[in-house]
Order: sequence, then structure tokens, then C-alpha cells
Amino acid sequence: MPLPPDDAGPGLFPLAAVDRSGPASAGERPEQLALVGEPSPVRIPAAEWAVWLADPSVQARYWAKVHRTFSPDDCWFFFGGISSTGHASFRAASLPGRTRRGTVPGHLYGYQLAHGVIARLGWDTDSPTVCHTCDNHSCQQPRHLRLGTPAENRHEWLTRRRNPSSPLADLRGPAGRSRAISAAIRTGRALGESEEEISHRITIAAAAGKPLSLW
Repeated sequence: MPLPPDDAGPGLFPLAAVDRSGPASAGERPEQLALVGEPSPVRIPAAEWAVWLADPSVQARYWAKVHRTFSPDDCWFFFGGISSTGHASFRAASLPGRTRRGTVPGHLYGYQLAHGVIARLGWDTDSPTVCHTCDNHSCQQPRHLRLGTPAENRHEWLTRRRNPSSPLADLRGPAGRSRAISAAIRTGRALGESEEEISHRITIAAAAGKPLSLW
């Protein structure tokens, strides 16, 4: 996937625009909160994100865990580590210090790889967050990801989770659904199956958590 263009959208830095020359003061450094679990979120400077996003070896490790299809409309599911929220858990770097420092949500890495570094994320209720338009938490398809606010994301969840056909209605919860799909992909790939055969496995895995209906 190509690196972000120089005309990144509002709230985004193209990679070339991020200063990587050296450390800056906390007040000058655009930072994000990488929401990866307990005990607390980790602050990641935009310059550090830019290094990970531009590094071909990090990109290769990320795409090696993403099941991409030929269709631009399909979900691209992550089949590596899955967090307790059902999101992809991607180790962009192994850094000293707190446990899991350098481990980030996969869709956050993938979105910025396609569109540029988000100037700031996760500091307040108006700060941008990356939303899944497909409602599949482990999806990495850039076309299924958009910037929104936490309030918008919450409203969409409340609106769509009561739809029996929505991934949000899965009885296993987001983590159970994501892990079932991940396992189906790993099984298919281990057996050397075609894209169509793996797609069938994904369909079965996703349908297994569908709530019963009266019609």
C-alpha cells in the first residue's frame, strides 16, 4: 500500500511533514493515546508514529497479518493478535519500559499508513478517533475506516447494535467474533486454500455468532 500523499486531510500530517530531527518539548510534540489495554494508555509522539509508518519492515510485518482480498469492498481481517475489545493488536516496535509499549491498534496503524499521521487522538471527547463503517472491529480495509469523534462512534454503535444482521449484534461480543474469524483465516491459510475457500470459512465463522430471530 502506498505511503500517504502530501495532501493529507484535516487533522492529519503527511509523513514528510513530521519533524523527525530530534526530541521536542512535551508542549510542541503532537501525541496520540494508543488505547491498547491495561493498565493505562500509552502516549506516542507523532514523530514516532512517522518512523513506524515509513519503515518497510514494520509495514511488511503489519501486512503479513492482514488477510487482503481482490475485492475493494471486502473487509480485510487481521489474523494476528486480537485485543479484549476485538481490535487488531499490532506490535509496531519493541520498546523499553512499560509492558506492551509499542503495541498499537492495528486499524490505527493501517489508517495512518493510508492517510497520514493523525495530529492528535484520544485526548478529549472532540479529538478524532478511527471508526469502522463496516462494524467489524478487526477489519483493516482503509475504505472501511474513517475519522470521527468518540460521540459519533458511540452513537453509531447504539444505533446499529440492535440490528440482528450487524456484526455488533454478534452474541460472542467483538473479541469473540474477531478471534473466530482470525482462527478461520489461519486454518485456511495453513491448508493452502484459495481466497474463495477462505472467504467461505470467514462467512461460516461470522454467521456462528448471529443472534436467533423469529423470522
